[in-house]
Amino acid sequence: MSIYLHFRAVAQSEIRDDHTWLAAFMSEAWEDHTGEYTAGIACSINKGWDSVNDLYAAADTLDTDADEPWTLPIYGGRPVPHSADADPSDPPLMLLEPPGVSQAAHFLATVSFDELWNAVGARFRTLGWSREELLGHHRDLQGLYGRAASAGHAVVKAVWA
Repeated sequence: MSIYLHFRAVAQSEIRDDHTWLAAFMSEAWEDHTGEYTAGIACSINKGWDSVNDLYAAADTLDTDADEPWTLPIYGGRPVPHSADADPSDPPLMLLEPPGVSQAAHFLATVSFDELWNAVGARFRTLGWSREELLGHHRDLQGLYGRAASAGHAVVKAVWA
């Protein structure tokens, strides 16, 4: 079974802070994931997003000057609560607002993937991850957050099973 964490950049002015509406928006975005990925406004990670977060957590061992910016790309943002009339099958949703997107973009642009990999790569290899897989996820997130930050956009996250 596949389970994805789906990231979608969007202008904050276009977002309704309503779980039912946002779930429908994200569902439509998921249906056109290939087109949105190509347009640079979406990306996703199948099953391994926790490992990508763990890779970024290695930044704590590096010389960083911010307060845990590594937490923002994967788990950053606030949960969008289900409304009373929401469909129980709607996905969990998170919203990272533009200031957080900018912080995440800055972290991803300045952290050295090679230094992260050198710090924890051996552990990841034993878990079956290759450097290329994690580097691909890192580059996708780096591009998405960089473009979203430049445009002043938020990033919505949904979990799809």
